[in-house]
Amino acid sequence: MHSYQSSSDWWKQAVVYQIYPRSFKDSNNDGIGDIPGITSKIDYLADLGIDAIWLSPFYPSALADGGYDVINYRDVDSRLGTIADFDNMVAAAHMADIRVIVDIVPNHTSNQHPWFKEALASPKGSPARDRYIFRHGRGKNGEIPPTDWIAEFGGSAWELVGDGEWYMHSFAKEQPDLNWLNQDVRKDFLETLRFWSDHGTDGFRIDVAHGLAKDVLTRDLNDLNKWSLQDKHNPDGANPLWDRPEVHDIYKEWRKVFNEYTPPRFAVGEAWVDPDHQYLYSSEDELGQVFNFEFAKAAWTAESMKRAILAGLMSADRSKSTATWVMSNHDIVRHASRYALPQVPARTQHQIAKDWVLRNGESYFENRTLGTKRARAAILLELGLPGSVYVYQGEELGLFEVADIPWNMLEDPTAVRSQGALKEKGRDGCRVPLPWSSRDMPDPAVWNKHFGTGASFGFSDTESRTPSNPHLPQPLWFKDFTVEGEREDSSSMLMLYKSVIEVRKKLLTKTRDTKLSWLRKYDSRHVIAYSRPTIHKGSRLAVITNFGETPISLPDGRIIIASSDCPGGKLPKDTTAWVNLNI
Repeated sequence: MHSYQSSSDWWKQAVVYQIYPRSFKDSNNDGIGDIPGITSKIDYLADLGIDAIWLSPFYPSALADGGYDVINYRDVDSRLGTIADFDNMVAAAHMADIRVIVDIVPNHTSNQHPWFKEALASPKGSPARDRYIFRHGRGKNGEIPPTDWIAEFGGSAWELVGDGEWYMHSFAKEQPDLNWLNQDVRKDFLETLRFWSDHGTDGFRIDVAHGLAKDVLTRDLNDLNKWSLQDKHNPDGANPLWDRPEVHDIYKEWRKVFNEYTPPRFAVGEAWVDPDHQYLYSSEDELGQVFNFEFAKAAWTAESMKRAILAGLMSADRSKSTATWVMSNHDIVRHASRYALPQVPARTQHQIAKDWVLRNGESYFENRTLGTKRARAAILLELGLPGSVYVYQGEELGLFEVADIPWNMLEDPTAVRSQGALKEKGRDGCRVPLPWSSRDMPDPAVWNKHFGTGASFGFSDTESRTPSNPHLPQPLWFKDFTVEGEREDSSSMLMLYKSVIEVRKKLLTKTRDTKLSWLRKYDSRHVIAYSRPTIHKGSRLAVITNFGETPISLPDGRIIIASSDCPGGKLPKDTTAWVNLNI
């Protein structure tokens, strides 16, 4: 029997690999990654050693927001495959002892969803409109939006429907927000959770988990205008939009569904909330886990990283769950590029990276050698921590952000809606299709500057016919980051990931340990050093990262793995080592 069938807490110490399906692997040469493409690469994922895959949305969608505008929550987009293809993928994953997590998008639907079409065709105050958030506009004839809120992707957060009413959309206008006070909404999502669980799904990632409960329909418009969609801070529960106490009633209902299955399903919430609220979402009565975004936001400094680690451990301790660690995902600039830029306090590191993307990589010098060295050190620092690690596709190859995608080739709604007026390119730079093989490489002589047509570095299967262009353009420098090439290089990022995941499994994950001990010998503002017990009685593993200029001495013991060379037993700057301590 595979362990995925028998273990109820596999997710507590798992290495989860996030797949952005449209950019992972294209099986039918249309330039879009698909479900059969994922199935074809299960062997690659198994060889990497990961425990689970998390699939970003693959549902029918108009692609106003990369699939996060869902038309049908219980089907597969025909461009990506069928339900049968999904079932085949799950079966292949489970045979390889890999669990499957799918994305649930409960804050909003697509404006092409049957419910929303019904709402637009129905009168004010109708049951169909009550499934969404409609308000009458201000002004004599309702011609002014109900509030001054700016949507996350720019522009007003309200869209006029022609009868004086407006519907709310926290994100793109094609993503109308659902009204979670409505029982139709609540019941339908319970059925969606059961549907995918019945199709073998082991868990769920919950998009915008902190946004479902809104106090918008009962509050005075003047009171609502005091708030902003961009202000997610809610320490006292007064914010009408984000992280409201009522959201936890929803997840307690979901937990009852999760517990209908053996083993119980789990979920991890995307909740950009105050660190001291994270534990509420990850309690055993609700989702189980929540992302620790403090780690993803941290600059490459010992102070910033340690603060993020402490926040994750504190949240896990309060919830009686395990922490989650994530450096990159489909929404943020790839960490190899972030670490290659000037490092600033965590509160501004994101803006530094976004500014750099906007200016096509020219506003700051991207030191890729330095970014790679730090990314190698970071994965060892991260994988030594107790809890689950979420790896974003391509980070195991050391991919950098593709910052210079031309404006007219971008897909992200931030860029598309603004046509550059907001001067924000969005998230496409981390969503470029993966490079699998340099044998399928375009001729540089006919390449249009950085981007070209035809070949796709093995992303599309080119054996049967000429493929379509990848849905986002791949840069020529991808030739140095292919899976095929890195497999043949023992010093590559891919082989480092594979090695450290293997060591982690052998030494740490069977302990179910959720704590660490700080090594006081290395009490320095330039060093992070901690230890954890291994599966061998009386043995401890030390994980030490040096952020400072001066090499430091390693403790007595055997170096098991290091992110770069440690000459003379000294740990250089921007390097992490795992040491089996002599006790």
